[in-house]
Amino acid sequence: MGGVTVVGAFDRAPKQDRSRATRRRLLQAAVDCLAEHGWAGSTVSAVAERAGVSRGAAQHHFRTREDLFTAAVEYVAEERSLALRALFPEGAADRRAVVAAVVDLYTGPLFRAALHLWVAASNEDQLRCRVTELEARVGREAHRIAVELLRADETVPGVRETVQGLLDMARGLGLANLLTDDTGRRDKVVAQWAALLDEALG
Repeated sequence: MGGVTVVGAFDRAPKQDRSRATRRRLLQAAVDCLAEHGWAGSTVSAVAERAGVSRGAAQHHFRTREDLFTAAVEYVAEERSLALRALFPEGAADRRAVVAAVVDLYTGPLFRAALHLWVAASNEDQLRCRVTELEARVGREAHRIAVELLRADETVPGVRETVQGLLDMARGLGLANLLTDDTGRRDKVVAQWAALLDEALG
């Protein structure tokens, strides 16, 4: 009797691992589709094909298209937050490196995918409330990470707004990067913001 239970447990574990791996492939494929083809060109079928799974398998994990794409952007946002933290496990004294890492959050495929989702949400009521909630959550997390890495004291007047200004600036650079790769200009802006932060944060 006990042997049957143990075999059942071992049998379930690989299935759960395969299910998690399939879900991750779908999420990454959804982000890649959004970034490359926009909302109109990103169907569940296209994502399933890109992930190498059947449409039925995709719908098993995500009931609707909206479920799939909001989960995809959230998934990659969380992954990039973890990656940002991992760059500076002890915090970072070099504010320029921190500013550059924050800017990278907004100039990669995640931001491009999120932007397509925002545009779609502006025209679809059901999607809008979900994306608005997601963006607020991701924004709060990005702010928390920036505060920690910059070792900013938000009890000091103006510091919170300064950190938020950094994130707003990074978002603007991300928008500019959608049309042209302006790396040289971006590097100068990053250097200037690092100097401003050193002055503002002490």
